[in-house]
Amino acid sequence: MKKRVAILATDGFEEIELTSPKKALEDAGVDVDIISPKHESIKAWDKDNWSDSYKVDIHVSKANASDYHSLMLPGGVLNPDQLRQDTNSIEFIKSFFEQKKPVSAICHGVQPLIDADVLNGRKLTSYPSLQRDVENAGGNWVDQEVVVDEGFTTSRTPEDLDAFNAKIIEEIREGKHELQHA
Repeated sequence: MKKRVAILATDGFEEIELTSPKKALEDAGVDVDIISPKHESIKAWDKDNWSDSYKVDIHVSKANASDYHSLMLPGGVLNPDQLRQDTNSIEFIKSFFEQKKPVSAICHGVQPLIDADVLNGRKLTSYPSLQRDVENAGGNWVDQEVVVDEGFTTSRTPEDLDAFNAKIIEEIREGKHELQHA
């Protein structure tokens, strides 16, 4: 069966944190859609400068988690801060957890998960400055390259992308995880 993954992002996503997993997924034969609260395109951030624009496949208000096998959230500082304030994005995220589907986030990409209230009791990692936020949301933060907790995959920084990409592909192939929870 062909797998389909949603990447949820908006302006200010860290470019490599979207492009590297997207390429790895596509190379593994997975269809990937960029979902966003913006229409038409979103602009990437590359280390300390604005970079390229990327086509948005589906506006988040029109996207349905039932159409996807997994959700991936890239980081960047601006991107997650905007997503966590968007009701449609938060509801889209929650629905993946409710449907027990694999979810992955890298770097600052875990921030919208705090607002989706899905971290309580979960083991995860993120960019180190988010440790206290994750713990305040009930998560068990650890400093590891990649962490998997019942279909929920997280990594710290772009330096972890090789391990992150391999794990998200593995989790997508495994499918739903009955112990995945919100």
